[in-house]
Amino acid sequence: MSVRNLPAVVAAAVLGAIALAAPATAAAEQTAVSGITSGRVGPTITALVGLIGVVVGSLTLARAGRIGTGNARRGAIVALGSGLISVALGGLFAAMADGGPGTGNGIVGAYVAVVLGLIGLVLGGLTLNRSRAASPTR
Repeated sequence: MSVRNLPAVVAAAVLGAIALAAPATAAAEQTAVSGITSGRVGPTITALVGLIGVVVGSLTLARAGRIGTGNARRGAIVALGSGLISVALGGLFAAMADGGPGTGNGIVGAYVAVVLGLIGLVLGGLTLNRSRAASPTR
């Protein structure tokens, strides 16, 4: 994916997740729900965005000394951006969930999204720091 397309992808992810954040109209039951429900789709997509940040951040951090500083910075920015989106939307989904785990509201996916987003943010920050240290001084 080109970095030029990143703002469009981020905007689509944010708007899609916000559209999916609307609570279900049916009352939440206390029985365990299996499968993908409407309340689980948004947190799952948000967790996948966080996972993308973790993967890109870890790959870029591992190669930060060998690849050019521009590529390392781009990877760090992707990790930071997807981590921030994952933390923000995961927190939103966690705040909007009506029930606990097993109710089909996506609370577990929201917590996973927050954790993956935080890991992506840390990896992106470390990569950005390493790429600045490796860049030649002027």
